[in-house]
Formats: sequence, structure tokens, C-alpha cells
Amino acid sequence: MPEKDVVAADAISGAPAQLRHRQVRIYQPARNTMQSGSGKTEKWRIDFDILPGGGRWENPLMGWASSADYVQALRMSFRSKEDAVHFAEKQGWDYYVQPPVIQRIPPKNYAENYVYKPNKLRIARTK
Repeated sequence: MPEKDVVAADAISGAPAQLRHRQVRIYQPARNTMQSGSGKTEKWRIDFDILPGGGRWENPLMGWASSADYVQALRMSFRSKEDAVHFAEKQGWDYYVQPPVIQRIPPKNYAENYVYKPNKLRIARTK
């Protein structure tokens, strides 16, 4: 059986040459700070870094920020870090992996509300 040459996907994908060697960030998103649940934090994401001088301007009518960089808003999700790294390597993108943030949940105890602590006002009287 003859050996097949492995060709990177960026050479045959038809993507513009500007996308090659574009730096991407691979990270695991933190949980939403407005909610206590940890949904959508088990997946890994790829985001493109913002190009320096990437044609950014402010729309004078609405005041919105606009950009000529069309992949800046692109976000891809993967099941694991290895899948995301493999995809970035296959596309020929330079990447860096941002380590995930370890959530530290402090232990909470209801009885702690009634423990005497010197020099700390526990009850604020208003009348």
C-alpha cells in the first residue's frame, strides 16, 4: 500500500492567504458571572486575536465600533483541548493555549453568621 502525503488543510481549503499563520487563542471559558451555574464551561473555544491596526473605526451615525477584520467575531467550540489544538494545527494557524481558571468555591456555613468576631459590627441598628 503506497504512503499518502499528508497535506495541511489550509493549502486546499480555499481560505485567503491572510488567514494563514494567524494567531488564535485556545481557552476554556469561565462561567457567566451573573449566574451560579457552570453551563457551557466544559467546552474549549478558539478565538482569533485582534489584528494590530486591523482597520477599526467608529461609525459616526450609531457610534458603533466597526472592523475590516471579518474573522474577529468567529468563535469555534470543541469538546476537548486536544481537538482544538489539532484543528488549529491542521489549519496552519499559530496558537497558544490559555490555561483554564480553577474555580475555588469557599466553604459556606450558616453558623458562621452568628460567630462572635471582635471589632466587627454584626447588626446595624438604624433607630
